[in-house]
Amino acid sequence: MGAMMALCVPLLAVAQAPQLPPPDSVNLDRLGFMSTFPPEPAQRITLANTSQYPQLRWVVQHLRELQPTHNIWRGSGLASSLPADPRPLGQLSFEDAKGQALTIDEWARSTYTDALVVLHKGRVVYERYDNQMTPHSPHLLFSVTKSFTGLLAAQLAQEGKIDPAALVTTYVPELAGSAWGDMTVRQVMDMTGAVRFREVYNDPNTEIFGFGYASGLLPRPAAYQGPTTVYDFLTTLKKEGEHGEGFVYRSVHSEVLGWIVSRVAGQHWAELMSQRIWQKLGMEEDAYVMVDSVGTPLQSAGLNATARDLARVGEMLRLGGTFNGQKILDKAVIEDTARGGDREKFKFQGLQAARPGYSYRNQWWVLHNADGAYEAAGVHGQFIHINPAAEMVVVKLSSHPVAGAAFTHPTTLKAWAALAKAVR
Repeated sequence: MGAMMALCVPLLAVAQAPQLPPPDSVNLDRLGFMSTFPPEPAQRITLANTSQYPQLRWVVQHLRELQPTHNIWRGSGLASSLPADPRPLGQLSFEDAKGQALTIDEWARSTYTDALVVLHKGRVVYERYDNQMTPHSPHLLFSVTKSFTGLLAAQLAQEGKIDPAALVTTYVPELAGSAWGDMTVRQVMDMTGAVRFREVYNDPNTEIFGFGYASGLLPRPAAYQGPTTVYDFLTTLKKEGEHGEGFVYRSVHSEVLGWIVSRVAGQHWAELMSQRIWQKLGMEEDAYVMVDSVGTPLQSAGLNATARDLARVGEMLRLGGTFNGQKILDKAVIEDTARGGDREKFKFQGLQAARPGYSYRNQWWVLHNADGAYEAAGVHGQFIHINPAAEMVVVKLSSHPVAGAAFTHPTTLKAWAALAKAVR
């Protein structure tokens, strides 16, 4: 299915590394996509080939040139400060998952990194950009989007505007006949609700194709008669299993949670993001989110933002919800998220064997390590990693050929640990 339909792939199990192209061979400068005026046929990227690699490397930096989007305004104020305190972390050596020596720069290159920003105590101690990425380039974040939706929902719950124990239909009665008809909001927030949503990318009869057709991620077949918006698609999904039994990663939960957030706030998700997060944090750049044919944002996977602005988000979380002289989120929201979810339910059916010891809370992945680390993560290598004990934030934006991160994850954990040790 490729890039644009790999929005929902979770980390399922440890996998063997596939045969990958050398990173330099798929660098955008070398490939020359969309670089002449007009682009030569071999250089062109359209909706017809966004599902191919290495076209993905261009798509993640240029989504709004291919899909309808809604802007997330940064406001008219000055950008908040991110002071620099550069350190030679690129040469920092650590052992990868196989015991081989690797530097941070080598790790970044070998994982097709487009941007890497490391903060320590709010200062930029390391920053690199590759593959035509710049400090001002927005990048598709895939499922990191979910974590923003989760924070908005958790904050509204803290304000008493959402009751996590209430049924979803309290806020979205349109879902009464669906899997969410007897599901609680908390089960949506932590993805323990049971819904039949299969993500088999070579079977057009599975629900992920329906999501693609409804959202606009996939061109619809000529005889298609199904839903044509994200929310209409959600009403068709049915229950499978028992709610609360265990954690199963399903992107459609994030779309439902976003629907609840917008319904309760009475605002478009993008406007809420602008007012509550982007403007208050003093971002350098606007962000944007992909929308469907009626303007509904993809609240599970459609956010695009710069690495430096994501670093500001991570630093705000590290500081307990305050940044730029303003309270963005209540400290209780951050503490609840970082504390994590039910670790036993996370082990459900062994689906997350590659993340041993983790849990999932408010659409964030919680490591439960000695440093209290937690992170937002997206396919193809997107991360906001927060390590409170080391006072460190890492943002990694990538365009890896493989959507799922099962075989890169063990080394990523080693890199996080090496960076944390170095900055201390």
